Amino acid sequence: MTHDHSYSGMTADTSDVGQIVNLSRRSLLGGAGALVLAVALPNVAQAAGFGADGMPHGWQDSPKIFVAIAEDGAVTITCHRSDMGQGVRTSWAIIIADELEADWAKVHVRQAEADELKYGNQDTDGSRSTRQFFMHMRHAGAAARMMLIQAAAKQWGVPASEITALNSVVTHTKSGKTLSYGALAKAASDLPIPARETVALKDQKDFRYIGKGKIGIIDNVPITTGKAIYAADTRFEGMFYAVIARSPVFGGTVKSFDAAEALKVPGVVKVIQIAAPSAPVMFQPLGGIAVIAKSTWAAMKGREKLAITWDDGPNAKYDSAVYRAELEASARKPGKVVRAQGDVDGVFAKAKNKITAEYYIPHLVQAPMEPMAAVARIVDGNCEIWTSVQAPQAARTNTAKALGVGEDKVRVNVTLLGGGFGRKSKPDYVVEAALCSKVMDGKPVKLQWTREDDIHHGFYHTVSVERIEATVDDKGMPTAWLHRSVAPTIGSIFVAGAENELPFELGMGLVNTPFAIPNMRMENPAAPAHVRIGWFRSVSNIPHAFAIQSFVAELAHAAGRDPKDYLLDVIGPARQIDPTSIGDVWNHGEDPKLYPIDTGRLRKVIETAADGIGWGRKMPKGSGLGVAGHYSFVTYTAVAVEVAVDDKGAITIPRVDIAIDCGPQVNPERIRSQMEGAVVMGMGLALTAEITFKDGKAQQNNFDGYEITRIDAAPKAIHVHLIPNPDYAHVLGGVGEPGVPPVAPAIINAIFAATGRRIRQLPIRNQLSA
Repeated sequence: MTHDHSYSGMTADTSDVGQIVNLSRRSLLGGAGALVLAVALPNVAQAAGFGADGMPHGWQDSPKIFVAIAEDGAVTITCHRSDMGQGVRTSWAIIIADELEADWAKVHVRQAEADELKYGNQDTDGSRSTRQFFMHMRHAGAAARMMLIQAAAKQWGVPASEITALNSVVTHTKSGKTLSYGALAKAASDLPIPARETVALKDQKDFRYIGKGKIGIIDNVPITTGKAIYAADTRFEGMFYAVIARSPVFGGTVKSFDAAEALKVPGVVKVIQIAAPSAPVMFQPLGGIAVIAKSTWAAMKGREKLAITWDDGPNAKYDSAVYRAELEASARKPGKVVRAQGDVDGVFAKAKNKITAEYYIPHLVQAPMEPMAAVARIVDGNCEIWTSVQAPQAARTNTAKALGVGEDKVRVNVTLLGGGFGRKSKPDYVVEAALCSKVMDGKPVKLQWTREDDIHHGFYHTVSVERIEATVDDKGMPTAWLHRSVAPTIGSIFVAGAENELPFELGMGLVNTPFAIPNMRMENPAAPAHVRIGWFRSVSNIPHAFAIQSFVAELAHAAGRDPKDYLLDVIGPARQIDPTSIGDVWNHGEDPKLYPIDTGRLRKVIETAADGIGWGRKMPKGSGLGVAGHYSFVTYTAVAVEVAVDDKGAITIPRVDIAIDCGPQVNPERIRSQMEGAVVMGMGLALTAEITFKDGKAQQNNFDGYEITRIDAAPKAIHVHLIPNPDYAHVLGGVGEPGVPPVAPAIINAIFAATGRRIRQLPIRNQLSA
């Protein structure tokens, strides 16, 4: 099998957590045998079930699990979160190696297999990894450092206080004696574990890696030289390949099929039927007809030859244009009240000036550059999988259930991910691979999704109509605000018939709108789902931010005000808001006492982005500036955009400034990269991206129809402004997702400044040329 050893699994017994154990380096790195240090701390639960403690299986901070040191000095750090370009493998190494005082040149990273009982929560979404595990990983590194120092102190017969550690070497300050970490590994393994409360973290002024922004991604060389291993790169001797013909309509089933012609295709070896899921669908495969062959190409050609008669099921008439009209009708009637503050009805009844607008965002699909793939084999009743997945434990649990075996019989090895954006949190494709291997008597089978499969059979981002009404006073400032958000919920894949958004969706920029308006009400009318709805980068923040930030700019125009100044006035003075006081019972899973909404920080990113782009400068004809800000994933972001629109309606974006305040910064290089990527992705959502349905079928097939931002359309310059926060005792915010929501409304507002035309429907496409 072609596979990078850095992804092989650690096979040490973990039943003795809290002990120092010796592991062979062969079991960890695939190298020659050597003793390694692995130390452990007791797991101390966080109070109140917030943060990682509130996630399934919580957290671990055991260096026994996360740190290994070989006799040759190699330091191997285990990363239990999936890396899809956000750089979590590098961030884990930076955090632990800094506290460990390791020599960066000796640091390696091993990817954890699926095992949340061992590693703690592994579900890599929600921009949670670093913000929820930063302190736990610091403790892991610091505990290992303390034990190495104690081992040296015992060997030299000196107090530990006289010993320092740096660059994988401990030094006795009085005598100048030194020992390498590798030389101390065996001796340290005989020492007791320091109590967690005695573990001394470094003073942040002594950080060498954390927050410095001088370390590139640890996988840069293998990625850029084509040696990095993704799911589709996994190979076995005698491996088979499979693709599946799925119902073109969600909820459809196979009435009948004929595989005779498919089996005539050279290389095709078997055709099987996979049962359709029962409700609720959750992460189950959609079912259909699988073609298994000796190559992916043969499997695809065999699939083309299948003769299938489909029963399109209950969603056969789903038409996204008709559905939009239904959503709009719902938005114009009262819905479930999800936040109520003041007397909205009373103010509206007496108001002289009222402004109303509706905004529409279509279905979107995640479309990661690497389509879904998984390799499965079954040996002696044990299923082993190699895949790119954001939710390894869900993949393990669902595979075990599908095969009718215990989870201990399933191992999921996580490769690098060629993008995820939430799609790879739903491991239906992993189960498909396992089912195909089972019918091939356990032989290895690679299950491959094509781009067309991805677009036709996804877990789509919700479609949304957002209707906002406001009354304004004589100065044009809002006195009452009514926002109705109508969108099918992610909850529909977990509870059949669910039609209202869940608290986490409502808490993504709707109920927690932090405006200084005395009378506010948010409503959520029901909306049935006709496709699978799933997580998408930034999730419901996208439609909420688009509508709210566009509407505020419309209010500013009606008041004859500068839109940036008006936005700041609507936000109001710097203050801290308890999210629960305004109806947000979710707060991104974080303690509202530690994570209040800080309008001062929101104001700061808006001002920073606007200053960066030169807000207020005179613009040539056909050009304009726009700004938008948003709070999501307990982070504050703002985007300022310069656009140019020619006389044919073609849009170019010369410059974007994006400001982020995510609290203390662990890996600034990756933060900048994530913000740049968010700008490009947000542009695609604003300008071109759209999934439409007719007769229940997605009408787009590939990137010719579902258009993402092309290189020639990208901004000429993206300026990222990182708001400094040097206090690492302060809580961290998320990074992977918060950059996306403000991009579209900033573009829309800039277009209005350039042309005087207000866009309320995404994507823009040819609306300016009409």
